Amino acid sequence: MTPTIVGNIDFAQVALYLFWLFFFGLVIWIQRENMREGYPLESEVTGKDAGDRPYGMPSPHTYKLPHGKGEVTKPDPNDRETRQFAMRKVAHFSGAPWEPTGDPLADGVGPAAYCLRHDEPDLTVEGHAKIVPMRVAPEFSFASKGGNIIGHEVIGADGAVGGTVKDLWVDKSEQLIRYLEIGLEDGSSRLIPFTLCVVSWWKDAVKVHALKAGQFSGVPVTKNPEQITMLEEDKISAYWCGGKLYADRGRLESQI
Repeated sequence: MTPTIVGNIDFAQVALYLFWLFFFGLVIWIQRENMREGYPLESEVTGKDAGDRPYGMPSPHTYKLPHGKGEVTKPDPNDRETRQFAMRKVAHFSGAPWEPTGDPLADGVGPAAYCLRHDEPDLTVEGHAKIVPMRVAPEFSFASKGGNIIGHEVIGADGAVGGTVKDLWVDKSEQLIRYLEIGLEDGSSRLIPFTLCVVSWWKDAVKVHALKAGQFSGVPVTKNPEQITMLEEDKISAYWCGGKLYADRGRLESQI
């Protein structure tokens, strides 16, 4: 009798079981890697650690930042949130909503919240500032047939004019507009994410629903008039997006 090496093994079924094991391990690995930032969690009620996660925390790993910006290790147990926010819970149980007690737009509460990113500009592959105004980016220009919105009025959610478009800030890596620079009546400037703007097709105006015209002056400013840091990006975007809820008391109420 000829000896049998593999017998009645069904290789298709074995391959299926191996795939299941691999996929299960992949899910666990991805879940652990997802906990490198923002963990360990804290209890909303007591403020203490919420305990270990089901699959455990990943082991610390050191990453080298580009352009010689040093190194960062994640997860970092000492990287804790130390900011104090002007808000309070409406009820004393986990998952209860919070309500602001001050100016939510300036305090960074709710939809106006932001992360403490690095306070330095995001860079291109070549190491130059990625987001800059067109006045210092001569390689960018407007289309020959229309498209120039510099000088257009910027109209807030209340229908009032809050300023005029002073310049456009472009992303040199992605080849698109990131922000509009708005000139206010007092001569200062503010930035607004271009994705929150609606350019009117029938008159020289840009409409903004996020804030009222009188609230434009409260938008955070950049330290450098020709650069924006990653922290400033988060603060500016958070202020405008927070206005979607907090710009008017009526937005906090139920809508029918």
